Amino acid sequence: MDQGLVILFSFLDVTIPFIIIYNKLVRARNYVKNAFAQIDVQLTRRYDLIPNLVESVKAYMKHERATLEAVIQARNQALQSVKTAGHNPADAQKIEQLSQAESNLNRAMGSFFALFEQYPDLKANTTINQLMEELISAENKVAFARQGFNDMVTAYNNLRESFPNTIVANIFNFSPAQVLKVDDPKKREAIKIQFE
Repeated sequence: MDQGLVILFSFLDVTIPFIIIYNKLVRARNYVKNAFAQIDVQLTRRYDLIPNLVESVKAYMKHERATLEAVIQARNQALQSVKTAGHNPADAQKIEQLSQAESNLNRAMGSFFALFEQYPDLKANTTINQLMEELISAENKVAFARQGFNDMVTAYNNLRESFPNTIVANIFNFSPAQVLKVDDPKKREAIKIQFE
């Protein structure tokens, strides 16, 4: 056999697996981006609902201005974070910033909902009830999209960290992705047990 063919086949034996691994990593990273796009759609819908809800309750909650402003400020920060993370959803630092912004928004909304319970007139308002239902629906869709994103991030990271994929990932700078975690203050509260 010609020495040139031996060198060619040896080169192909090494190169083809690298190409296959590289293409798998690219596909996995693109799945992460696509999954983030689904979160982006749902979060944007949710962020659009929040100012409408705050505007609708302003007349009732005149004395709760600080809480309403905190909700809008947290919403604006979360909106900015989702836009920044959307440019590269595989960037762990940007996803961590989004996670923090979402946690802040959840805390602000928790304070808002606690105040909401103190105003019976709000509960009777049809427009506000409709906005609340849409917000609850948006929250459910966000949770579902976040789970899909986190599944894709886990699959990508598993692929990236497996041998020999890790060699190709390091050569071509496939950095690890970060799952989107949002702290839910209710999960951190101690369970209250009451005996009658």
